[in-house]
Amino acid sequence: MNTLIVNITTVTITSLLLLTASGCQNTKALDEVRVTANKAAQDAAAAKVTADNASTAATTANKAAANAQATADKALSTANQALQAAKTAQSGVDTTNEKMDRMFKQSVSK
Repeated sequence: MNTLIVNITTVTITSLLLLTASGCQNTKALDEVRVTANKAAQDAAAAKVTADNASTAATTANKAAANAQATADKALSTANQALQAAKTAQSGVDTTNEKMDRMFKQSVSK
């Protein structure tokens, strides 16, 4: 986008310099150059607005991505806590099963 602005500005300035250097006294040609210069300035302004809007959209998207990452990090932390709780619960169940097996074996052997 910046290249387009630079190209338009370069063409406009070159045209003005050529007309001035050649000693052009033709008002119509000078008016056409002014119109071209004004159009280039308007195009450049429109390009700047578009670039500014794109920058704002990118900033908003970046903030949304950061928020999503924070939410994902919290979810991962919660999942890890749940996994640890499940492992602890399974360990308790395994211990209880071992005790019950020993009690059953002792009652059968008597």
